[in-house]
This record gives sequence, structure tokens and C-alpha cells, in this order.
Amino acid sequence: MSPEPIVIERPQQPYVAIRAIVSMQTIGEAAARFPAVFAWLAARGLAPAGAPFLKYDSIDMPGRLEIEVGVPVETPVDGDGEVVSGILPPGRYASLTVVGPPSDLAAHTRTLLDWATDKDLRFDQVRTDGTEQWICRLEIYNTDPAVEPDPAKWETELAFKLLD
Repeated sequence: MSPEPIVIERPQQPYVAIRAIVSMQTIGEAAARFPAVFAWLAARGLAPAGAPFLKYDSIDMPGRLEIEVGVPVETPVDGDGEVVSGILPPGRYASLTVVGPPSDLAAHTRTLLDWATDKDLRFDQVRTDGTEQWICRLEIYNTDPAVEPDPAKWETELAFKLLD
């Protein structure tokens, strides 16, 4: 049975991240930056307040993706160096939680996008010249690969902000 997308309410959430510009073929290079974000937190005596995520800010398929490799924090902090800080906006999100390897996420993303279209839900985004600018489009990695090495068992939540 396939998971069913839902609409959820997400609260405002401070976070820290490293920005990256990648392609679909090099997105793994950005994900490899998670240890640097965790090290930045640890050096300041801070702990993550939730699961790490990729935040897609700008998508120009098949070209470049502007993303943030992020981790939620309990209270707002100032970034420094390559680490930036921000606030994930509160509001309604189309959400889909799936279990399986990252290679399956493109198909699950299509499922979420098609479901939202069928429900006449609009995403909080702007499209110009083939580029999508998202207010908040998240891939939230709920499974730690150090704890569960089998990618077939990894849980990921897709959460895309809906237009208010």
C-alpha cells in the first residue's frame, strides 16, 4: 500500500544550514555537508531540535538547485562562516512520509505534487523562466543512517509549504 499525502500544520522553526548550489546528479555532495552543520552546533554547545533536512530554495530543472543543508534548533541563533541561520515558516504544508532509499524520492515527490494538484492545493512558490522559487520545500530525514544502515528502511518526510 502506498502512503497517502496529507495536509499538516507546521509551527515556525529556527534552523541553521549551509547553502549549496548543485544539480540532481551532484545533490549527494550537498548532503555530505550535514556533518559540518552538526560540528558547528557541537562547537557552540547546541543540539539539534529535530531531524536534518534539505530545503530546496530554487529549482531550475534539469540545471541547478539552490538548497540549504539544515538542522532545526531550539531558539534562533546567528550563523557565521559558511553556516547561515533562518526560520522555517509556519503554516499549512502538503506532507508525505515514505520509507525507502533516497533514490525513490523523485517518484514520491511526483506523487505529492500530483496529489496537491488533484486537491486543488497551491504551493507557496513563484515560477519564472522555468525556475521555481519555493518559500519552503523540505526533505526531512527522520532516520539516522548511523543507526539504520539499510536505506530500504529509511524514513523521509516531504513537506512543501502551501499558499496561505
